[in-house]
Amino acid sequence: MGNLFTINMEANFKKNQEFIQTMAKIKMEQQIQLQYQLQERQIAMQIAKNRDLCLWFTAFYVTAATGLITSYKKTKTPIYLAPLLPLTFVALYNWDLAYGNKIHRIRSEAEHILTHEKELLEVPCGLPTPSSVDVARIDTEDKNKLHPPLLD
Repeated sequence: MGNLFTINMEANFKKNQEFIQTMAKIKMEQQIQLQYQLQERQIAMQIAKNRDLCLWFTAFYVTAATGLITSYKKTKTPIYLAPLLPLTFVALYNWDLAYGNKIHRIRSEAEHILTHEKELLEVPCGLPTPSSVDVARIDTEDKNKLHPPLLD
């Protein structure tokens, strides 16, 4: 009778263990999907922001260029055309970022860094450990005891 109970417990334990592993796998997949969707939304917001900035800067560029060219035509002084050179580069950069393929070039460069230049991504002094966090916490507590913050 004891053997039957033990066998039953072991079978239930294995089933429970498999269930826990399945649930952990599902939870991990959900977390990965959640992180991915949040990242997609952040990137979409960033692209939309760049496009809005591009529209505003283009309006500024057109207005400034019109004024500068008009001033040049009136005075025939080439100094009025000088600001157009950097403004043109900035306008083209913003356009490329908002509507061009700059994001694809940035992504491919990031993939290159991740695969071939991994050492650039290392955190200085390595990853924090629980003991280093505790030491910093105790240090902060000691400093606060010696020099308490002024209360209003």
